[in-house]
Amino acid sequence: MANIQHFAINADDVPRARSFYEGVFGWRFRAWGPPKFFMIETAGPGETQTVHGSLQGRRELIPGTKTVGFECTFSVESIDATAAAVLAHGGSVVIPKSIIPGVGTLMFFQDTEGNAFAAMQVDPQAE
Repeated sequence: MANIQHFAINADDVPRARSFYEGVFGWRFRAWGPPKFFMIETAGPGETQTVHGSLQGRRELIPGTKTVGFECTFSVESIDATAAAVLAHGGSVVIPKSIIPGVGTLMFFQDTEGNAFAAMQVDPQAE
């Protein structure tokens, strides 16, 4: 079974969204990767963070449609098997497979209801 590994919050105004989530949940943010991209630290001191999150500038995973809501990325054993299953069950590929060095292989899909989601084959040795 696939588990949620990562969520992303898309924001038109990243600093405003950051301030909101810091104030509401006490989350901490660490700049990572591209501009306006922050990893979210949701665990307090001594706690283990089980799901990773990020805050990022709003984007269009599905061309012409601004992404609203949280993006979810599912951890999968095989990105290729997941892609085949998505297509076999009526979904589609939104963004082809890409490598995130030190993290793994990522793909974005659209389900039969128009929702975008991602799958990640975790591989700390990915290059």
